Amino acid sequence: MKLGVIGETAPNEARVALTPASAEAIAKLGHSCIVESGAGARADFTDEAYRAAGVEVLDDAQAVFAAADVIAKVQPPTEAEVDMLREGQTLISFFYPAQNEALMKRAAERGATVMAMDMVPRISRAQKMDALSSMANIAGYRAVIEAANNFGRFLTGQITAAGKVPPARVLVVGAGVAGLAAIGTSTSLGAITLAFDVRPEVAEQVGSMGAEFVYLDFDEATTDGAETGGYAAPSSPEFREAQLARFRELAPTVDIVVTTALIPNREAPELWTEDMVRSMKPGSVIVDLAAEKGGNCKLTVKDERIVTDNGVVIIGYTDFPSRMATQSSTLFATNIRHMLADLTPEKDGRIVHDMEDDVIRGATVAHGGEVTWPPPAPKTRAIAAQPKREKARELTPEERRAAEVEAFRAQTKSQVTMLAAGGALVLLAGLFTPASFMQHFIVFMLACFVGFQVIWGVAHSLHTPLMAVTNAISSIIILGAILQIGSGSFLVILLAALSVFMAGINIFGGFMVTRRMLAMFQKS
Repeated sequence: MKLGVIGETAPNEARVALTPASAEAIAKLGHSCIVESGAGARADFTDEAYRAAGVEVLDDAQAVFAAADVIAKVQPPTEAEVDMLREGQTLISFFYPAQNEALMKRAAERGATVMAMDMVPRISRAQKMDALSSMANIAGYRAVIEAANNFGRFLTGQITAAGKVPPARVLVVGAGVAGLAAIGTSTSLGAITLAFDVRPEVAEQVGSMGAEFVYLDFDEATTDGAETGGYAAPSSPEFREAQLARFRELAPTVDIVVTTALIPNREAPELWTEDMVRSMKPGSVIVDLAAEKGGNCKLTVKDERIVTDNGVVIIGYTDFPSRMATQSSTLFATNIRHMLADLTPEKDGRIVHDMEDDVIRGATVAHGGEVTWPPPAPKTRAIAAQPKREKARELTPEERRAAEVEAFRAQTKSQVTMLAAGGALVLLAGLFTPASFMQHFIVFMLACFVGFQVIWGVAHSLHTPLMAVTNAISSIIILGAILQIGSGSFLVILLAALSVFMAGINIFGGFMVTRRMLAMFQKS
C-alpha cells in the first residue's frame, strides 16, 4: 500500500501530514510513502530529508493522488481534491462532517473512503490517534506564549535592585486539553494562575498543576463526562448567570485571560462579555481559543489581533498549531501513523477497514459508496464512569479556621494518647525489669517519639530523595546508637557501633544517589 501526502493549500496552514521520522515508522508497517514536492517546506521538512527517509517525492498533488492508495492531509479537502479521489481510495484528514456535508456526499459518490481525524472517538484505546487533543495541547501552550508576547510585563514576579515586579495573574476558562496546557505553561512561566471549569471534578487536576481552581457557589448537577465524550455539556441559564457574575468579580484583578470553552456542533458560549473587557486594566490580554466558533468573547475578531478603547488586547487567531508547524506536524503525523497501524493489523501492507471496530467506525464518514456519518455510539464508554462525589466548595475564612482548630484538637488527642500509652509501658517495664534495661528502653521510646514527630511533620511534597523517610529513620538510629555507645556492656557497644556504621552507609549512599539524579537534570 502507498501512502500519499500532499501540500496544504489553505491560507496560513503550514502543517504537513507526514514527517521523515513517521515515514520510517510507516515503512515498518509494510507501506511505502510518497509526498508532493515542497509539502513540508513550511514545517522545515525538506524534500531531501524525505528522500533520505525512503520517501518518493513527486512533482504535484495530482501525481500523488494517481499513485497513492491512501491520501493523508491536515485540512479538509477542497472540491478539486475530492474530485481527484477514485473508487477504493482512502482519504485521512480533519474533515468536520457537520460543516462539510456536500463534500462528504461527493466523496461517497466517487466510491472513496473518508476518515475524519476529528471524529476519532474519545476512548482510551484511541488516545494515540486523537489529533484534536494533540492540536489542542499545542494551541493551549501557544496561547500563553502569544499572550506573554503581547503583555507589557514579566509573567513571573521579581525583586530587583531597580524595584519589585509583581507576578501576572492569568485566568484560564475551561480545563480541557487546551486549558490544561495553558495552565501548565502559565505556571511554569511563574504567573499566578486561576482556572475555571463547569466540571468541579477537574479541580484536583488544576491544583496538581500549581493553579488555583475558581469555585462557583452554585448547586447544579453536571453531566458525566462519559456521556459527552469528555466535553462540557451546556449549562442552565441560572448557572450561566452565576458564572458570569463570578467572572465580573475576577475581570479587574486578572492580567491575562485564556478562554477555551467549546461545545461540539454549537456556537462557542459567550463567557467574557463586553462589560468585563471594559473593567480590565489597560495592557491586559485576552486570547480566545474559541474564535473559530464565534469566540467566548464576542468582541473577538477571527484571525485578528485588536486593541479595545481601554487598551485591552484581544487575540482571535485560529492557526496556533500552524504557528508551531514543526511540532504540530510531528504530532499529527504520529496520529496518522497510529491510525494506519490500526488499519493494518497484520503489518503486511494490506488495509483492513473493519467497520466493527469502534475507532475505525467512529472516524469513517464515507465508505462503500455511502455516507456513514454520524456513527453509532461506541460500544466502549468514552470515559469510565466516576463515582458521584459531593461537590467541592471553597471554604470561607471562618470555616477554614474552624477546620484548622478541629484538626489541631484531633492531632493533640492522638499525641496525648500516645504519651499515655508510652508512660504506661515505661511504668510497667520499671516494675518488672532491671535498671540497665530501663536505660536502653527509655532511649528507644524517645527515639521512636522524636522520629514520629520529625518524619510525619514534614509535608509530603518535601519527601524528595534528599529528605526521604529512610534517611530520616537512619538519622534517628545514629543518634540513638551514639547514646548507647557509652554503655558499659560490650554487647551493647558492639551493636551500637554496627548501627552507626550501617545507618551511615544508608545516609551517605542516599546522598550519592541524589547527586547522581540531580546531575541528570543539569545542562551540559
